[in-house]
Amino acid sequence: MAKNLTQGRIFTQLIAFSLPYFLACFLQTFYGVADLFIAGQFNGPSTITAIHNGSQIMHMITLMIAGMAMGTTVLAGRAFGAGDQEQLSAAIGTSITLFAGIAVILMSCGLFCVDQMAAILQTPPEALRETIQYSSLCFLGIPFISAYNVIAATCRGLGDSRHPLLFVAVGGIFNIILDYILIGPCALGAAGAAWATVIAQGITVIFALFIMHRHNPGIRITRKTLRIQRNTLSNIVSVGLPTASQDAFIQITFLFITAIANARGLEIAASVGIVEKLICFFFLVPSAMLASVSAMAAQNRGAQKHDRSRAVLRYGILTCTAYGAIIGIACQFISPWLIGFFTTDPSVIRYGAQYLRTYSFDVLFAGIHFCFSGYFCAYSKAGWAFFHNVFSSITTRIPGTWIASVCFPLTLMPMGMAAPLGSIVSALICVLIYRHFRNNFISC
Repeated sequence: MAKNLTQGRIFTQLIAFSLPYFLACFLQTFYGVADLFIAGQFNGPSTITAIHNGSQIMHMITLMIAGMAMGTTVLAGRAFGAGDQEQLSAAIGTSITLFAGIAVILMSCGLFCVDQMAAILQTPPEALRETIQYSSLCFLGIPFISAYNVIAATCRGLGDSRHPLLFVAVGGIFNIILDYILIGPCALGAAGAAWATVIAQGITVIFALFIMHRHNPGIRITRKTLRIQRNTLSNIVSVGLPTASQDAFIQITFLFITAIANARGLEIAASVGIVEKLICFFFLVPSAMLASVSAMAAQNRGAQKHDRSRAVLRYGILTCTAYGAIIGIACQFISPWLIGFFTTDPSVIRYGAQYLRTYSFDVLFAGIHFCFSGYFCAYSKAGWAFFHNVFSSITTRIPGTWIASVCFPLTLMPMGMAAPLGSIVSALICVLIYRHFRNNFISC
């Protein structure tokens, strides 16, 4: 399972590592899009809005867990790169115990506060009941989300991005089958989509544990390693907590956008919901680059190959820039067709196309700061990644969205510009941080 990322051609390894990660994220995102697509075939805008609102909440929680798991990936990668088997086992054992506690807390808080979350999102009355239903059921799957992320983070730290793809593929097949059964013939609406997701998540974890047991990479997990080890916990949290906080804050920004859209009526709420799902797809490549840069740079940091780490960052940025330019240009021509794939409502298609044409350029600029964030995490500088995202959200994304919604009530194009403008700010900050503190990465 394990793979050494400190040797060989950098770009080839970067693509080889990121491709399975990309496909795994693609399938995970496909869960939500499948929910939305199938619901759109059997239900109206109210169910679409309910699934979008609930999935926004769940997406924030998932990103927080995945962000915290970045600490596991980085620490496991460093230990593997340095050949420290004892530290590797400690990192995995501490992660298991830590994430079990996180899962219980998040699930309990979610179930207790679900009504308040729906109210904060200004959910339209027509979609309120299904939003609460969908969210409540999805909260039951948080332990499965936590377990999968610990397993996947461990694999990636060891240079293995293929097994997480296999795990998600199995869960994805069950998710789509259950979606059709529960939303279609069983007519359970948003609740059916939630049950399909939770059951698929459980199947994914069970299958992953089975495969990990069959293909044991030599890691020994004992009662001693399962306890919280203070130094190991500190190292995991030093990377994971800023990353999780950053992801949570970004998602809060998107929840703010959702609330603005919901306040403007059901049609705009549905169109924004569809575009957000499409953007999740488009962001898969930058997300794959973030994880790949982080894992490769972490192993090379452990091996004291800092020039190689910087080369990984450069290749990641070039890849994301080329990809983002293609997406931004393509969306100027195919936006109505993409929105029409989910709905036949002409108003939803019109508003959605307006929003997507400008929003799509966020993929270009976000890819740059995603790669820097992965590099910062590998060098225990995740706080900088948190800073640039919070700063750009507070100064650009949130006020830009609100100003656009007030000044341009008849179109969503200006509102779609707020996200790429925020990413430009983040990218500029990352460049300045990297240039100013470059020597610190070698000494840390």
